[in-house]
Amino acid sequence: MNCPRDEFALKRDQMVSSQIVRRGVHNTRVLDAMRSVPRHLFVNPEMRDFAYADYPLPIGYEQTISQPYIVGLMTSLLDLKGNEKVLEIGTGSGYQAAVLSILSQEVHTIELIEPLAVRAEALLKQLGYFNVHVHLSDGSLGWQEDAPYDAILVTASAPRVPPPLLSQLAPTGKLIIPVGGQGYQTLELWTQENGVWQPEEILPVAFVPLRGVHGWSVQEI
Repeated sequence: MNCPRDEFALKRDQMVSSQIVRRGVHNTRVLDAMRSVPRHLFVNPEMRDFAYADYPLPIGYEQTISQPYIVGLMTSLLDLKGNEKVLEIGTGSGYQAAVLSILSQEVHTIELIEPLAVRAEALLKQLGYFNVHVHLSDGSLGWQEDAPYDAILVTASAPRVPPPLLSQLAPTGKLIIPVGGQGYQTLELWTQENGVWQPEEILPVAFVPLRGVHGWSVQEI
């Protein structure tokens, strides 16, 4: 899906070149997708002037839309070719799902907070991202109904990798997830080697906590 050019197109171009390419992300499919998706429509109206800034923004309910560079980096690490089925944990604003939808065949995205899920689903449909399926559920449990997935991307931090996510990942698939304590974590890329899932540490990050059975409980947050 290609969005029409608008008054924010220049800001998108600048965002990609100054924040993402400059930090070493050179996957042309990812860069083109991020030039296409109107990020300003995925933030609250009063925040639109800051939509393309180099930091995360609040979207309500103690959740955020991730920093553009982190979106670009996590997406590029999945190395999507266009024919994959992708699972996203943490729909939030819907922005990451929109980027993934351009790069893959089908996207399933899970959100625990109902108002965010409803808002994201409506916006994604309005903008024409029809290959995205929004589910209201506990993301730490994954989405078994449509497993296995070729890639899983988690936009909230877990104390450890939720076992259901690895079990729902295809043997040749990739999982990108922030793992660690609340406040700061390590972004990890999980792939299978000789039949065993192995993590690769990418860089330190700071994400909101993943709530759920295999995440953080409400009492722990």
